[in-house]
Amino acid sequence: MIKDGTLRPYPDAKWNEWRNARASELSVGDHFVCVQSIVPDGHGNLWVVDPGAPGNEKILEGAPKLVRIDLATNSVTKVIPVPAEVALQGTYLNDIRFSPDGGTGYITDSGTRGAIIVVDLESGHSWRTLDGHPSTQVDKTVKVAIDGRPLVRPDGRQPAFAADGIAISNDGRTLFFQALTGRTLYSIDTAKLRDGVGEAERAAAVRTVATTHVADGLWMSRAGTLYLTSPTDYSVTRLAGRKVVPVLTDRRLRWPDTFAEGPDGTIYLTASHIQDTPWFTPGAPPSVRTELFSFKPPEAR
Repeated sequence: MIKDGTLRPYPDAKWNEWRNARASELSVGDHFVCVQSIVPDGHGNLWVVDPGAPGNEKILEGAPKLVRIDLATNSVTKVIPVPAEVALQGTYLNDIRFSPDGGTGYITDSGTRGAIIVVDLESGHSWRTLDGHPSTQVDKTVKVAIDGRPLVRPDGRQPAFAADGIAISNDGRTLFFQALTGRTLYSIDTAKLRDGVGEAERAAAVRTVATTHVADGLWMSRAGTLYLTSPTDYSVTRLAGRKVVPVLTDRRLRWPDTFAEGPDGTIYLTASHIQDTPWFTPGAPPSVRTELFSFKPPEAR
């Protein structure tokens, strides 16, 4: 968005020109197919996560990727394809966090298998971890409801998203994650996610942090506070010991989703209006405009 409020394709029009109707004309490797997450790494780069699965359905061959944009020049400087043996059919690359040195990315797979995908951002090598582990899976006992009514598609299906929200401690040693369709926050020592560590060893290292609520976005602030969105009641919560406590509630937060943090500690938050999309509201327009909000946490006031 430009200062006068108009919108402009970023980083340029070419990267944003792919459409389903032009799928046979444009390559999926150097165009955004379906952008899911946009996160800065703290080292002057913005990384774009492209699951390559339009409509959260079938992955297009060669489409899953990470795209690095230099914030000084607003130009693409690197594309890391996520290969088919990592982005399996049914995978949906969801959100990403970075090690403090900017060398490693951790991505949640919120698709049908559920996993944490790790990427060496220098070499481009990636691998699956906790693939199918209970901590990364949908909790089938959880029913998503808004205003006391189940959130369902016209065919009766409820949201069923595996590992989704993700956060990393400021020292980079602990990764936090949770299934969207779930109520348990988990953590793991990032050393256990290194390439070559056995899955049995990783599984043994998973820790239950807290019983939470249906949550989409997670964020670890620079002050060390872990925030969670609570889409079913228009709220934001924070971790306090082994429980979560309310931070704010606002009816304008129709599906609070993704966090970011400004240099002054202001927390920014998108409302993605998931319940207002054609998935759950038949007859809704194909494009629902999202909104951006902000709040000042106590430690930033």
